[in-house]
Amino acid sequence: MKRFLKQPTLYLAMFIISSSAGCTELRNPEARQSQPNATNTEQSSPQVATQPNNLSFVTEVAQKVGPAVVRIDATRTVNVPGASGNPLIDRFFGSELPPQQRVQRGIGSGFIISSDGRILTNAHVVEGADEVTVVLREGRSFAGKVIGADKVTDVAVIDIEANGLPTVEPANSDNIVVGQWAIAIGNPLGLNNTVTQGIVSATGRSGSDIGIQDIRLDFIQTDAAINPGNSGGPLLNAQGQVIGVNTAILGGAQGLGFAIPIETAQRVANQLIETGRVYHPYIGVRLIELTAEIQQQINQSNLGFKVTQDRGVLIVTVAPNSPAARSGLRPGDIITEVNGVQIQNTEQIQDRIEATPAGKTLQLEVNRNGSAQNITIKPEQLPAAAAK
Repeated sequence: MKRFLKQPTLYLAMFIISSSAGCTELRNPEARQSQPNATNTEQSSPQVATQPNNLSFVTEVAQKVGPAVVRIDATRTVNVPGASGNPLIDRFFGSELPPQQRVQRGIGSGFIISSDGRILTNAHVVEGADEVTVVLREGRSFAGKVIGADKVTDVAVIDIEANGLPTVEPANSDNIVVGQWAIAIGNPLGLNNTVTQGIVSATGRSGSDIGIQDIRLDFIQTDAAINPGNSGGPLLNAQGQVIGVNTAILGGAQGLGFAIPIETAQRVANQLIETGRVYHPYIGVRLIELTAEIQQQINQSNLGFKVTQDRGVLIVTVAPNSPAARSGLRPGDIITEVNGVQIQNTEQIQDRIEATPAGKTLQLEVNRNGSAQNITIKPEQLPAAAAK
C-alpha cells in the first residue's frame, strides 16, 4: 500500500570469492529522515594530530582495536546448474543435466568480545558454512565453532580455542549522535585489516527504510567506506569503542553503509551464548503509518474497512491463528497506546513488543471505527517461517 521509489540495490557486506552470485539483493524503499539524539555529551571531535609524528586519532583507534578484529573465512557447498563442458549440449540440454556441487568461499570480519575466544560477527557470514576459520591480525588461525546465529537480527557468535586474546570495548548505543566520528575496521574485498573513517550520517534506520524487510532492528548509517568483506567488523567511535557491527551497503551508491547497534548485538549474542537461540516476541500484524495520501488510497480500495483519520499506526493485516488474531485485533484498528504510552510510529510499537519478556502480556489501546478499545495480547516466539 505504501508506494516505493526505485532505489539502489542493498547488499549484505560479505565478500564471496568463488561464486558470481556474490551478495544478497534486496529492494530499498524511500528512506525517512532520522532525528539525532541531542542529549549526548560524550562524543566530541578529537584533534586530528594528537601525538608527535602527526599520529591522528584514527591511528590511535586502529592501534588500540586492530588486534581484536579478525578475518573469518567460511566455506560452504552449493548446488549449481549442471554443465557438460560442451557449449552446444549445455545450451539445449543444460536444464536436464544433474546439478553439480561447488565449494564456495567467503570472507567476512568479526571482533573478539572475550579473551577466551568468543567472537561476534554477522549471521550471514557463517550461514550454511561447512567450515569456519578465524585468522587473527598477528597471523594465527583457528578452527571456529558457530555457537549460534540469529537471522532475524543477523548476529552470530563464534568460539575458538584460545586464551589471553585482545578484546574490544563496547560503547553505549543510546549515546550515538549524527555527525560523530565513525571508524570501520575489517577485511573489505579480502584486503586484511583495512581502516576507513567517516561519520555517523543517520541513526534509527529501520529495516524497511533500507529494504531489509526480514531483519527486525534499527541501523546506524555511516559514510565510512564499507565494502563486501566488512560484514561483521566493528564500527567504532573516536575513543575506539564499538558502536555497531558493519552489515550492509547500498549498491550503486557511495557513503551509504549500515551497522547493527552494539547494544542490540550484545543482547542477541548473550542469548546465543546462554541458550543457543534468541527469543523474538511476535504478535502477527502488519502495520503502516498513516498519511493523508495513504488514508485516501485505503478508502478507495476494497480492503473491507475505511479510515477516518490521517495520522497514527494502522493495522493492515492480521495473521491467522496469531496472538493478534486470538486477542481480537482487526485490520483497520489504529493503535494509539501500548502499555499506557502514546504511540507515534511503528518503531515505537516494535520496540515495545521486542522488550516484552517471554510469557508477559501487552496492553494495547486501539481506535476502532472512532471508539476506543482495550486489548490484552500475549506475544509468542516468532515462527520460523516468519523469520526467513
